Amino acid sequence: MGSTAHLYPLPPSGRVAAHPLDFFALTKRRLDRIGTGNVSVSAAFYHGGQWVGILAVLSETVKGIAAVLLARFFFPTDPEWEIIALIALVLGRYWIGKGAGTTNVVWGYIVHDWLTAGLVFLIGGISFTLLRERRSGKLSVLILLPLITALRHPVSGELIGVTILLSFLMAWIYQKIPDDLELATANAQTSSRKMFRFFQGDRAIPKLDKPLNANLFGQKAATLSHLKRWGYPVPIGWVLPPGDDSTPLIESLQPSPDVPLIVRSSAIGEDSETASAAGQYESILNITSQVALERAILQCQVSYNFPAATRYRQDRGIAEAGMAVLVQVQVKGVFSGVAFSRDPISRHGDAVVIEALPGMATQVVSGQITPEQYRVWIREENLQLDAKHDSWMLPETVKLEMTGTGALPPSLIQQVAYLARHLEARYHGIPQDIEWSYDGEQLWVLQSRPITTLLPIWTRKIAAEVIPGFIRPLTWSINRPLTCREWGEIFTIVLGDRANGLNFDETATLHNSAAYFNASLLGEIFRRMGLPPESLEFLTRGTTFSKPSLRSTLRNLPGLLRLVYRELRLSIDFNQAMHDCFHPVFDDLSRHLPDQLPDGAVLRRIYQILRALKRATYFSIMVPLSTALRQALFRAKQEELDSSQLPEVASLRSLQLLAASAGQQIPNLDQLPRCSDMVFTALALNREGQAILNQFDQFLEMYGYLSDVATDIAVPTWRENPSLVRDLFAQYVFNLPMEAKPTPRKPRNWKTRLVQRRLNLKGRVTEIYSRLLAQLRWSFVTLEQRWIAHHLLSEPGDIFFLTFDEIEKLVTDADPTLPERVPQLITERRSRFEQDSQVPPPMLVYGNEPPIVRNVDRAMFDRPSAQQLQGIGASPGQVEGQVVIVMNLQSIPEIDRHTILVVPYTDSGWSPLLAQAGGLIAEVGGQLSHGAIVAREYGIPAVMNIIEATQRFQNGQRVRMDGQTGIVEILI
Repeated sequence: MGSTAHLYPLPPSGRVAAHPLDFFALTKRRLDRIGTGNVSVSAAFYHGGQWVGILAVLSETVKGIAAVLLARFFFPTDPEWEIIALIALVLGRYWIGKGAGTTNVVWGYIVHDWLTAGLVFLIGGISFTLLRERRSGKLSVLILLPLITALRHPVSGELIGVTILLSFLMAWIYQKIPDDLELATANAQTSSRKMFRFFQGDRAIPKLDKPLNANLFGQKAATLSHLKRWGYPVPIGWVLPPGDDSTPLIESLQPSPDVPLIVRSSAIGEDSETASAAGQYESILNITSQVALERAILQCQVSYNFPAATRYRQDRGIAEAGMAVLVQVQVKGVFSGVAFSRDPISRHGDAVVIEALPGMATQVVSGQITPEQYRVWIREENLQLDAKHDSWMLPETVKLEMTGTGALPPSLIQQVAYLARHLEARYHGIPQDIEWSYDGEQLWVLQSRPITTLLPIWTRKIAAEVIPGFIRPLTWSINRPLTCREWGEIFTIVLGDRANGLNFDETATLHNSAAYFNASLLGEIFRRMGLPPESLEFLTRGTTFSKPSLRSTLRNLPGLLRLVYRELRLSIDFNQAMHDCFHPVFDDLSRHLPDQLPDGAVLRRIYQILRALKRATYFSIMVPLSTALRQALFRAKQEELDSSQLPEVASLRSLQLLAASAGQQIPNLDQLPRCSDMVFTALALNREGQAILNQFDQFLEMYGYLSDVATDIAVPTWRENPSLVRDLFAQYVFNLPMEAKPTPRKPRNWKTRLVQRRLNLKGRVTEIYSRLLAQLRWSFVTLEQRWIAHHLLSEPGDIFFLTFDEIEKLVTDADPTLPERVPQLITERRSRFEQDSQVPPPMLVYGNEPPIVRNVDRAMFDRPSAQQLQGIGASPGQVEGQVVIVMNLQSIPEIDRHTILVVPYTDSGWSPLLAQAGGLIAEVGGQLSHGAIVAREYGIPAVMNIIEATQRFQNGQRVRMDGQTGIVEILI
């Protein structure tokens, strides 16, 4: 950070400016390319030595004095202009030379008002010399300067104002640039080291109960410092920064056989999210004398340069930065071990894995003794966290299920598991590897670090609604690049240059044929956007956001304004895209049907559709996002909005109106067998019924692009497979559902009208996107039919087990060996897909490898542990009924107003089915999801985001649900 006494004539802050050419002329090195990159006086002292530093001080002193004297010459009666001149000089030094201009201000202010400068120097200098705390000294000086100015010139408002502005400007600059005084004293020029040690301040040996910077003290020490200050039980400890003299630390400690110490590594880069460095450096136990402590510190420091440790850093791209040494009071462990807050083998689920033994924790991590292993299951409802995450103790009322037996008391194992999961929650959902020890009275945390093999975290929370169900290779090879690239472009609008280094191609992946979004990457994006640190918890657990800080909002203001501009232009841009792209594309597609084209032309047709889909994907992301944000911002009520322009709602209403007319044209309807074939046969017997059938065909022509899963081109459309629509039409004829709520009157409130416009636009975008996907599917189906006839493929659906790249090669003959391998590829992929489809995908997956689902774990994982479940209230109302679980639309059970539908997800294709039920429970989704919209249309209570609902509930179970609060109660 900055200096304590910014009015010192010599540079205590590391942020005083020095001219880069002066330094280069003396040393042949450029300040802006070494060290912190600051062009400052303290940098000149550090890198050039005492004489170079003195020359830099003289150079900057002349500039500060000259600025004040020049202002005094032009404005002799207005002293505030002298301060304005200093402000201008400081801004110039910061913008041009990345310096704070402290020396300029010091000497310029002495010339401006020597008495005020002297008082500030005296008070600030005394406090700094006594306290040796740079941060507190810096704050006192920044306050003293305008305060003493106000006391000496109480009637000069302009002078006081510009002095306050100068202090604020200096404070802002100190926050923006690094501090040369944070550099290791051992690396400074010999002639400058004494001065640097003095001005560095903070001479007290760093302890774990003080904030520690990971870049200076290593991540291990910084993490333990956080934990100790947060109230976790961490043994007392001290830290020796890289390059510092160990003598003061050794002399301050008195290790003995009664109070032994332990020396541990805290290397820069160790215990990070990408590299744990486990076992790479030395830890020395049972230190009982100062001589042994000195040897242990040296041994630990030397281990930084061990060949294995050096190779480890090189392999993982960790810069050579040095070894901080952590010294702690050694815990006399009765039981000790390690705990993983998530299972590193299965990579999903709620199990905490613990390995432990009687005695010290080093026995467990050494790998020389086989430890006892335990597994404890902790569900979200077991983890009782308050707003501040204060209590890490396991509540007495909470009993956890566990497996494993051994010497450790079960109560201790459960407490360790609860502590591990509590630490994970403290670090916003990142799985933690903790080392712990129990001394017979107190459970101690010895270490906590991310489980590097369990990162990134993949979540179904968003993906299950955007790309639901199980995905075949062709669908994924098209959807993934479209989605990842468009999201990347949107984030880049906001982040600008700060998007550098982010790989947006890693936004999504498939695990066991189910789509997942990269919560770790999205969390990093959110952090760069200045959103709160709980953004990862929001993505993985659905927790709420706190408000971003004003500072982060201002930092991202240019990008946010660009995004707002895009949002305001959505309607204009979409209309332009309709004119320039979508209408011409659909006209061309209607003139060149795929079954009339050769294979090469069909492939070009696919390219044409994909280009249009790229533009449509942008709107399919931005418009729903805009709708949700407008609804939240303007607090528009759901009942005031009209969803009739959404394809799923419009098609549902149209089908029901047609069914109502059909029922009037069938005589003795109540005596007719309840099947679709009989309904269509009866309608064909008279002219009025035939007219209904013609209208049904027109319905299929209009909405035939819809399917069970709108975003999956592997799922047949209604036009191809009208049996589902025919069955639902017949059900409506026999048992017409309650009429949908009437279309709201034209909104009078301007806020509601703004939201309604976006909702209408969302309907148009959804139609275009779905129609393009249908055209894409029909093009691939054309190729599939031809390849089946030529025995390249065996049966319908085979083509969707190929990737788009493979299809391109087949059409263009780019790979002569591929046709021979196609049957085996399809057989293997189809078999894998069918296996994956039998197991519900976990909501979270940790790490890049697919999760391993074990039967023994599923039984424990799926067991309901509470009779009341909390989800997201999506459609108000209360209802009791019997559970009917529907995993897909291939087989539809009998459903009526006493049925509570429990589904994995909802999509536009589910809409007709939802209108029959009495209530809806979905594993994923929110208030703007398809199921929620349809439920509100028909006044059906709906609760979304009940995790693993299809596993927790059983067919025939009786439940009570409240669509307002999101609570579901299991009655029997």
